[in-house]
Amino acid sequence: MTIASSKASEPETTLDAFRGGRLRIRQPLRGHRFGTDTVLLAAAAHPKPTSRIVDLGAGVGSVGLSLLLSAHSAQATLLEIDASLARLARQNADDNGLADRAVVKMLDGTSYQQRTAAGVANGAADLVVANPPFYSPSDVQSSSDPLRATAHVLRQAEGQSPLAPWLNAAFALLAPGGRFVMIHRPQLLAAILEAAAGHIGGVAILPIYPYVGRPAHRILISGVKGSRAPLTIREGLVLHDRPGQFTGAAEAIHRGEANIEWN
Repeated sequence: MTIASSKASEPETTLDAFRGGRLRIRQPLRGHRFGTDTVLLAAAAHPKPTSRIVDLGAGVGSVGLSLLLSAHSAQATLLEIDASLARLARQNADDNGLADRAVVKMLDGTSYQQRTAAGVANGAADLVVANPPFYSPSDVQSSSDPLRATAHVLRQAEGQSPLAPWLNAAFALLAPGGRFVMIHRPQLLAAILEAAAGHIGGVAILPIYPYVGRPAHRILISGVKGSRAPLTIREGLVLHDRPGQFTGAAEAIHRGEANIEWN
């Protein structure tokens, strides 16, 4: 279901069902909107009932708020750099009855200084989830829509992997034994594993295939801070069996009837 709404001073938005209607999420009509990547990340993160969750780059809050529904005593901190998206995340938390367990901070989650100033402590999260931008500036021509550009294109410091600020922030936020879950492109897997070394172990990689016989176009990655367990590659998930048609497994995940299991 999609219901359009607008105010003179705010971008036009729609109200959409997330994971089979478990949440009603208001999001921009134009620009970056949640999709399959967001659904997969929410399905792959399994908070414990009392988890302290950080959603790094939370957007309108789809993932972080979804996780609160499956962990009824958990608390979530949603970090979002864009002011309009942060406002929508707060509205979504309130509209879904989760405002007492979700705190939205409008800041650059990759900045230690901004996190510290906002009272977001390092080493305190049991679960950190992230859906970073997919492209470095050299990969694509940035969108003229500022929301899409921020969501899709990584900022890159000279001589540094484009994902390094996101990964460094995520690993710093985690408590010992805390779990990190991220979705990204397979092309950056080497950089992700290099950054993870010495921070998280028990790394599990789950490929996501658009169709049978096609290369993976996404990877889900999970790891535990301080673990010494070996890396594993899990059985992949195929999204479509024909154009416009989800496989049974993918459909169940989108409906909120199934999760992605790591064990």
